Amino acid sequence: MSWKIIEKHRKILACEDGIPIKKSVAGLRFCLVYPNRYHAAMSNLGFQAVHSILNGYPDVLCERAFLPDREDLDEYAKSGTRLLSLESQRPVAEFDIIAFSVSFESDYLNLPVIFKLAGLPSCAAERDSSMPLVMAGGAALFLNPEPVADFMDFICVGEAETLLPALLRVLTVDEQIVRRELLARCAVVPGVYVPSFYQITYAGAGIASRINLDPAPPAVQRLWDGDRNGAPTVSTILTENTEFSDMYLVEVARGCPRGCRFCAAGFIYLPYRQRNMESVMEEVRKGLQKKKKIGLVGAAVSDFKGVGELSRFIVQQGGKVSVASLRIDCLDEQLVDSLKESGHKTVALAPEGGSQRLRDLIKKNIDEEQILTACDLLIGKDLLNLKLYFIIGLPTETMVDLDEMIALVTKVRDRVIDAARKNKRLGEVLLSVNPFIPKPFTPFQWCGMEDLKSLEKKARYLQKGLSGLSNVRMQMEGLKDAYLQALLSRGDRRLAPLILLAGEKGWKKAARELNVDTDSWVRRDISLDEVLPWDFIDSGDREKLVSEYRKAFSA
Repeated sequence: MSWKIIEKHRKILACEDGIPIKKSVAGLRFCLVYPNRYHAAMSNLGFQAVHSILNGYPDVLCERAFLPDREDLDEYAKSGTRLLSLESQRPVAEFDIIAFSVSFESDYLNLPVIFKLAGLPSCAAERDSSMPLVMAGGAALFLNPEPVADFMDFICVGEAETLLPALLRVLTVDEQIVRRELLARCAVVPGVYVPSFYQITYAGAGIASRINLDPAPPAVQRLWDGDRNGAPTVSTILTENTEFSDMYLVEVARGCPRGCRFCAAGFIYLPYRQRNMESVMEEVRKGLQKKKKIGLVGAAVSDFKGVGELSRFIVQQGGKVSVASLRIDCLDEQLVDSLKESGHKTVALAPEGGSQRLRDLIKKNIDEEQILTACDLLIGKDLLNLKLYFIIGLPTETMVDLDEMIALVTKVRDRVIDAARKNKRLGEVLLSVNPFIPKPFTPFQWCGMEDLKSLEKKARYLQKGLSGLSNVRMQMEGLKDAYLQALLSRGDRRLAPLILLAGEKGWKKAARELNVDTDSWVRRDISLDEVLPWDFIDSGDREKLVSEYRKAFSA
């Protein structure tokens, strides 16, 4: 065993501030694993919430483990040490249950690495009764768990607050039962998906049939928490080793009422629910005792009723307020003033579509006048650094749409320059341009992703069109990374061998060696009557998705 690794764990724990650590428990022992590095995991409010919920049960112990830093991977290999939990430095394979929390599809590629470090087979069919059960949850798996279904004994489809209590009643039974019988009991818990109880056959690029075995239901219901005024979702562990180390996070709402046709978060977290102001303010008071900055969390923070009042309250209490981005058509002047007083130098807005036609296509429900009015409000408050989010490669996009984007950015930039001259200080417009990625459970789930060469051409076109504008910068997500995300978002179980090999050889080389036609998942337009890999998840909104898809293209 490596004492370097243990010492590093101790140093991490020493800088954490939060709930006390359980030393031992006679009941069920979970190891909650985030398949990325510590600093990414502890920035994730959902990960912290699950850790807190599990440890809230007296007969449950939950510790944490993470993908080691790159330099630590060498230490693990050199010393032969198995992957250890953070709290007690117990080997992960000695826990009763390994629970993965997966927020992003790209982290699927880290799962085989973690299994290898833990000394466990990656595939569930190869693990025996002496080994822990392996479960998973998180936003990526709400959308489409099929690419990693072969690795998991069961998968949680829905929000932990509602799903975990019923699941724990099954898992904490005192009687000794065989592994498959326990999985059978899990399979009938609402929101729990047991992949081994479903048989799938394929036809070409698609799915021919999907048969559920007793006692698993034909469809797995996505669960959501109907009481957002119950236990709050806030920072329970504070640490310096995270990108949000300077703030206390408070969830103000869950879901989004807007329904933009490309956005998965707007559909998988429906219905939109917000906490009442009194309970949010109470959490803010508690948070300000620990940190001076409050991060307001939600897919649509600007839509929170009373967000201006809340932000003023934070500032009046001597704190600072932070939000990720603002909704263009509902900018609250009190919120903007509070951001200014909190020291914000840059404010992010999301027009998404570069032209009015594309903004209508994606149901953004904003026009150019509203965008410019929002920019004028921010500039008028001396917030001269603006970050604008755009998507390229949306269905039906042409170069004319890109020309309109350049024209819009030029108008915004001219406003920033005029204000900067008056105030005698620089301002900047930063464009964050990202390729369209088709996501499950959105109206655009049936649309293919644009060819990478075409996207590269469009990126060069934008760069050239913006090159003559001073004080304008453009950054773009890596196109190959976006392609991989689309592959893992739309894939099925046939991707499991590629994921296993990708950790060793990289996903592109693995795809070539395995002769996997990745374009058949990424670039293919799918007919409305085709069975989708994620169709077994019942979100109750398929008809709405079809309707929105047809409305988008009927114009």
